[in-house]
Amino acid sequence: MLTRDELLRHYETMVKIRKFDLEAKRGREAGDFLGNVHIYVGEEAIATGVCACLERKDYIASTHRGHGHTIAKGADLKPMMAELYGKATGCCGGKGGSQHIADFSVGMLGANGIVGGGYGLAVGAALAARYQKTGAIAVVFFGDGAANRGTFHEAANMAAAWRLPVIFVCENNGIACSVDFATSGQQSVENLADRAAGYHMPSEIVDGNDFFAVYEAANKLVKRAREGEGNCCGFLECKTFRPGPHIIGDQQPYRDAAKAWQHMFEDDCIARFRERCVAEGWLDESDFAPIDARVDEMIAEAVRFARESPYPDASKLYEDIYD
Repeated sequence: MLTRDELLRHYETMVKIRKFDLEAKRGREAGDFLGNVHIYVGEEAIATGVCACLERKDYIASTHRGHGHTIAKGADLKPMMAELYGKATGCCGGKGGSQHIADFSVGMLGANGIVGGGYGLAVGAALAARYQKTGAIAVVFFGDGAANRGTFHEAANMAAAWRLPVIFVCENNGIACSVDFATSGQQSVENLADRAAGYHMPSEIVDGNDFFAVYEAANKLVKRAREGEGNCCGFLECKTFRPGPHIIGDQQPYRDAAKAWQHMFEDDCIARFRERCVAEGWLDESDFAPIDARVDEMIAEAVRFARESPYPDASKLYEDIYD
């Protein structure tokens, strides 16, 4: 059972993700900064529920839609926002931008412009943790489209064969860029978690818009991985929905954009969290407003920090490049 303080902290995390990405959407559309921006709105319960089970020493590998994972793992909003603005104070010195945002200090190994590019990073991090005897585990987030990449099978096979503590979290939001999961005929299974059986990997399938379902399933897999039970790895499929475009600027000719947003608001993970907490008597409705206001100020402060920060000096151009 989560404590009152934990519930409030997880609510704040989800709200931070939502408001950060709505600001990222506004900023990109206004031309305040450039570069590709993929927002995580609607899927906040997944990153929050999974990362709530992790420790700071644990690692996560992300997707191109990585802001939510980064925030849930504990990164500071100010250098994140500065990174979107391409500023020297950004968490990657202004060189990564939205699509390659990272924060090694909290174990966030980076968003990734390559579809399915995080699998090998997570397996490598888990292998390193074993050699270093840190007790850390690794989590890799990926979408339903990335589940078809051969790198998934390579990483799953290695994690299972080497008994590495890696948890594969599939954020099945029903649409791979512009391809509908249900009607495309491009998936060989109805539930992507079924593929885990080929690697003797325990799996869970949950409603990804239900924070408590995500948290409970993730906690079970994390405990198993940390204790070294079986082959250590696991697969968590979270069924969710992506209300926004694949990328800011995508006109979404493949679906009705207005209906997509309406669908999200009818099954909003943050609203469901609030309703459940109040219905169970864990929190009062009055508990949420102060958090909403505090997060608004955090976002405003992050934007101010980003705008006032300097751009990287030209002398930094060839740093961080590996031959």
